[in-house]
Amino acid sequence: MDNSTSIKDAIWSQFGGSLDMLENAITMCPDEHWDTTLNFWYTSYHCIFWTDYYLSTEPGKFEPPAPFTFSEFDPTGKKPDRTFNKTELIGYLEYCRQKAYQLISGLTVEKLNNRWINDYKNFSLLEILFYNVRHIQHHVAQLNLLLRQTINNAPTWVGQAKKIEDN
Repeated sequence: MDNSTSIKDAIWSQFGGSLDMLENAITMCPDEHWDTTLNFWYTSYHCIFWTDYYLSTEPGKFEPPAPFTFSEFDPTGKKPDRTFNKTELIGYLEYCRQKAYQLISGLTVEKLNNRWINDYKNFSLLEILFYNVRHIQHHVAQLNLLLRQTINNAPTWVGQAKKIEDN
């Protein structure tokens, strides 16, 4: 794969950019709008949880880090037992950022074509990465709309991921 580095860089640039946009929306939300019927905190949590899950190359072995639970898998739509604060969710987002960076930086043609399979989806790893970015951006748009409706402000567009240091 002659252009593997540039392809990996492009995937990371856009995936990381979507995570940056999510972080910017979470950071901008005033405390008084965090835990209301608008569900800003919950939409943020939902987005991060599924980001983490879709970054798991073996979905059957997925386990969110503590204090987060499998509440998102509840078929009745049960929310977590408590509201997660911004610091917790930004920490979880950073966990996902590192997980995404490690996954993307290790991509090869073979890995891109590996299957990501659960009870509802059978995608290549490349496709689940694209699917994941689309899911993140869907919820970033919701959060930005809520910010516009409540504080008449929203974060600006992020064109590319901020720089990340190798761990």
